[in-house]
Amino acid sequence: MGLVYQTAYYLSRAIGHCCFDFRVINREVIPAEGPLLLAMNHQSFLDPPLAGIACDRDISYLARKSLSDIPILGRLLPKLNVIPYDQGGSDMSAIKAVIRVLKAGNATVIFPEGTRSKDGSLQAAQPGTGMIVAKTLAPVVPMRIFGAHKAFPKDSGIIRFVPITIVVGEVLQFSKQDCEGDPKTVYKKLSDNIMERIAALRCPERE
Repeated sequence: MGLVYQTAYYLSRAIGHCCFDFRVINREVIPAEGPLLLAMNHQSFLDPPLAGIACDRDISYLARKSLSDIPILGRLLPKLNVIPYDQGGSDMSAIKAVIRVLKAGNATVIFPEGTRSKDGSLQAAQPGTGMIVAKTLAPVVPMRIFGAHKAFPKDSGIIRFVPITIVVGEVLQFSKQDCEGDPKTVYKKLSDNIMERIAALRCPERE
């Protein structure tokens, strides 16, 4: 980890544990090396940093391009492994950048829904995740976050210090045969499959 990334990592860990009683269930199933796509539902702006501290390795993130215009933050984003994307539509340059990260043997987190949920419920998956899987055959780790919407809902400026949990599912490995056929159909099918695995994850009761 670079100095900026490492600083942000440990700061996020401290905030997560102190303010949100943050916990990760099944962290040990996340591979420590090799290409890896962490696929998680999207409830809040808190999701990316919490996904980042759910594993013990550098990961890359997608973040909307407008964040690069914010003074200071814009210069830090590249050092935080942030890949800018155009939120207005399907940004192929961002998808290609994610593919390069995976083909280089690194990890990235992606939100198959494409945007934050307004009410915290799961949304339909977009085909972009399926495209990335089909192009790389990278292992996929489904993850589901609970509590982040209540902590910091979309279109709200209020943060509530409530418990947040990420549950990690078993690693998914897709084959070339899984990716054969009409691309649009295949991409949507793969994305839907991953979203179904995310939906199947349940949050254990806290003691």
